[in-house]
Amino acid sequence: MVEQQSSLDPIFKALADPARRTILAQLSDGPASIGDLAAPLDMSFAGTSKHVGILVSAQLVQKEKVGRRQVCSLNPKPLAEIRDWLDRYAVFWTARLDELEAAVSRYDDE
Repeated sequence: MVEQQSSLDPIFKALADPARRTILAQLSDGPASIGDLAAPLDMSFAGTSKHVGILVSAQLVQKEKVGRRQVCSLNPKPLAEIRDWLDRYAVFWTARLDELEAAVSRYDDE
């Protein structure tokens, strides 16, 4: 159990930054060069490249050199691992949402 959680640490750390989440969102539409990823972030190529490097280290992104360009693509497998980890805790918030729904229903009935 602890081993799996420690393997998720780099993924959570990578996802903690809004710029990296934006990069992942862009890559969900398909592969893109680092230059393409930098434009909407209003960030330099070097800055974006550092963020991509962290995403590559967390195995969330794969990078391939195509000619002079570095093309990045999303690797969804680590995101599935996060989803699986979160699914174990869904019972807690599902129960709370059910309680909230019951409370709202009682309030509406009054």
